[in-house]
Amino acid sequence: MKKFKKGASYTYLGLIFLFLYAPILVLIVLSFNNSMSRTVWGGFTLQWYLNLPSNDTIMDALFTTLRITLSSSILATILGTSAAIGINRMKKHHAAIMLGATNIPLLNADIVTGISLMLLFTRFTSLGEFSVVLAHIAFSVPYVIFNVLPRLQSMSDACIEAAMDLGASPAYAFYKVILPEIFPGVLSGFLMAFTMSLDDFTITYFTKGAGVNTLSTMLYTELRKGIQPELYALSTLLFLLAFIMLIATNFKGMNKKEVVR
Repeated sequence: MKKFKKGASYTYLGLIFLFLYAPILVLIVLSFNNSMSRTVWGGFTLQWYLNLPSNDTIMDALFTTLRITLSSSILATILGTSAAIGINRMKKHHAAIMLGATNIPLLNADIVTGISLMLLFTRFTSLGEFSVVLAHIAFSVPYVIFNVLPRLQSMSDACIEAAMDLGASPAYAFYKVILPEIFPGVLSGFLMAFTMSLDDFTITYFTKGAGVNTLSTMLYTELRKGIQPELYALSTLLFLLAFIMLIATNFKGMNKKEVVR
């Protein structure tokens, strides 16, 4: 009976992983398919990877996406870390109010956020790449806060007080004591903000303006006339990049645990 339950649990787990990763596997296979068809295998090829740098439409959308993603993620990480430090120093009642306000962008529908930001930007400025960066910062900051705040709450105040007693300035104490302790949370918040910004469509679509295309909005346009196989190759490269970053982060964390032990 125990063997049956163990086998059933492994089967159930395998089906879940198959459901999650089968579409990605199909995407990777199609990126090496020497055929424009998604149902007919035309042989193995690297043609779509070689054609990718010469496809101006995709490369322009990629560079625009990376500019928006990197700038918004860095700024959101700085703002979110500062906000988390401020919330951590508040009284419980005030902190609870601020956390409730921070939860609203996470629970709010993307289409509501996108339309509201579009109305705000059209009232005070014009839509373009800058408005997309501001929109991405707006929905990325809460993710950073909720990654950094637990690290701050678990950190002892004794180290900070000791550094201040020894003559360290607040800025020096932050960079030498606080930041090293909360850095894993800061890094996790940055990676989450980067991921959310990279694949966002709804908010970007409503705030981008004419002439600005990210990968998600360009893909939406391409669906009407057929997806270019180069997009399969680009998606595969992005997946491999995310996978390598995940492995490197986990490997670094495992090494730190072994050093502590």
